[in-house]
Amino acid sequence: MMIPESHPSGSLPELARRQAEPARWREALHTTLLAWYREHGRALPWRETRDPYRIWLSEVMLQQTQVERVIPYYHRFLQRFPDLAALAAAHEDEVLKAWEGLGFYRRARLFHQAARELVGEGGQVPADPERFRRLPGVGAYTAGAVLSIAFGVPLPAVDGNAFRVLSRWSGQRGSRDDPTSWRQVEALAGWLVPTQAPGEWNQAIMDLGSLLCLPGARARCSACPVASLCQAGVQGLAAQIPAPGRRSPVQERVLLLGLLRHGGRVLVRQRPAEGLLAGFWELPGVELPAGQPVGPDCLARELQGWVGLPVRVLGRRLRYTHRFSHRLWRVELWEVRLRQADPGGPALPVGGGFAWVKAGRLAALPVAAAHRPAMELAAQEAADEDQEDEEPLQGEEARPQAPPVAGEADPQGEEAGAGAGHGDEEP
Repeated sequence: MMIPESHPSGSLPELARRQAEPARWREALHTTLLAWYREHGRALPWRETRDPYRIWLSEVMLQQTQVERVIPYYHRFLQRFPDLAALAAAHEDEVLKAWEGLGFYRRARLFHQAARELVGEGGQVPADPERFRRLPGVGAYTAGAVLSIAFGVPLPAVDGNAFRVLSRWSGQRGSRDDPTSWRQVEALAGWLVPTQAPGEWNQAIMDLGSLLCLPGARARCSACPVASLCQAGVQGLAAQIPAPGRRSPVQERVLLLGLLRHGGRVLVRQRPAEGLLAGFWELPGVELPAGQPVGPDCLARELQGWVGLPVRVLGRRLRYTHRFSHRLWRVELWEVRLRQADPGGPALPVGGGFAWVKAGRLAALPVAAAHRPAMELAAQEAADEDQEDEEPLQGEEARPQAPPVAGEADPQGEEAGAGAGHGDEEP
């Protein structure tokens, strides 16, 4: 197992050289912060174990997502997939269903892929940083956090939270969008991490950033145990350090969805395997730029092309907005009917992941939060219609792989908090 060597005294990282006595400063930080953490650190379920699988799961879930949102998902996910073998054996739809509502679904796919890779090699999470870093979805932060906590490997774990804390300690003013500033902070973090209790040290920085060293003017310097060792705290500059990062403009889009039912079944579509909300199921529709003239005719043309039969739009059934980190969807759900039913029922649309699904099976499909209100209305109304005699349909019916997950998924926007650090709020 390769462990990075500590910086020798003659090659201190640049941010450490700003201190009058770097070695004493580091020792004081270790002693003071670890004592504070051992008394005031948060009691979190993943801190009750040294199981690397569970620690790894928590770190993946906590990326850009607040701790309070993660806890119920963490428990439910472990009930369904208690170890690497159970996760590796699952179909991707099952994994996405368990993740439904937590957001940033690429995390779940990569975690699933990594589990399958490790089970193929014997089913153990590697303690070797080089091997662990080669797994899908594992970067420097995840490797540092998991290996330091689970195995005691002295690696730093620098995310948005840690970047803010270490920038303030050292007086580093650049934003985390600046590669030079990020490299400087990473070098400082590597020099600071102790060989003894590196996991506690990294978790102490996480908790300091989440509880006291908050973004901007919310920093609680008066309660900080290391305020006297912090350049920003001593100089009264916590609100200005680090500089704020760049924010991408929010793209506003209109999403027209069609509720097309026939014989107790609903027409649904699975999104492509790559891209936004990849692999999730939704009602078919069309996405258009905001400000462009839109109306039910646009939706009718799309649906008519997919079904191969004339359709008519009856009226709008639902309207709501959904906010991502980088876009705003204005969603409209429209009731759609076939103008004339084929005696044998409408054919299954060709390609594009379409399927006619019975109302009772809609709940088993993984559905992103942006589409859940529309899908829930479709399931309820199709279930009511299902009380009547069903008509036969041509083509195969979708057979979802995932069973419903116990408990309710979080209904909030699935990409809330994008750009934030580990279990953090948006800066």
